[in-house]
Amino acid sequence: MSEEATVLIEDTDGVRIITLNRPDRLNALNDSIMAPLALAVADAARDAGVGCVVVTGAGRGFCSGGDIKGNRAPNEATPETGGPTEQGHVRLRSHMETARLLHEMGKPTIAMINGPVAGAGIGIAGACDLRFAATSATFLSAFDRIGGSGDFGSTWFWPKILGSGKARELFFLGEKYDAPSALQFGLYTRIFADEVLREETLKVARRLAAGPRMGWRYMKANLNNAEDGVFEQHLDQESLYMGLSTQAAGRIHAALQKQKNGE
Repeated sequence: MSEEATVLIEDTDGVRIITLNRPDRLNALNDSIMAPLALAVADAARDAGVGCVVVTGAGRGFCSGGDIKGNRAPNEATPETGGPTEQGHVRLRSHMETARLLHEMGKPTIAMINGPVAGAGIGIAGACDLRFAATSATFLSAFDRIGGSGDFGSTWFWPKILGSGKARELFFLGEKYDAPSALQFGLYTRIFADEVLREETLKVARRLAAGPRMGWRYMKANLNNAEDGVFEQHLDQESLYMGLSTQAAGRIHAALQKQKNGE
């Protein structure tokens, strides 16, 4: 992709790296980046060659949230598109598919948080299965500062990750966390020195991409279902997916053995 692209794509050893590329605005989200980001994540979800997805930001930040300064004026109301509120809802909801796909796709997803993350950015980070952060990274909900209620799934993911009480603390108090504090609070999975963040993140991402992809897919489905599903239905799903994934793993192992034995 050209240097002007707002979303950069890189593939390495079965890992798809998606980079938000508005470093001059700390990768703040506007239409120029949100639409291609949603498309990039959807493509990664579909691509059979991708075993793990890593989302990160260019420059010194991960994502500073929505670009308030860059908000565009709404179009005039029409019978087809509705008024400004409806137009804004439809546009934002389509962009928020990024968070849904990162959460629901049958592949491990990692947020590689290389600097400040705030606002909608914490929704993208929360949508991922794992969050690896640089020691220079900071975490801020920021919605209270703009009088916003939360978007990109942030108010859905974080109560599940942190628990209801801590999530309320995160959103209502609006405190800014440095990396060690964010790790202790439960916001980050692991933190690494800035200079080795990419190396350490990709080490895990490549291991996941080389692992049992069907197993990861069904495991992630089980984990997602556990958040909202009925227990009896969850047991039904577990038993089915366990059989499907282990059968597939057995066939792969047998094929590798035949290949090894020259059969």
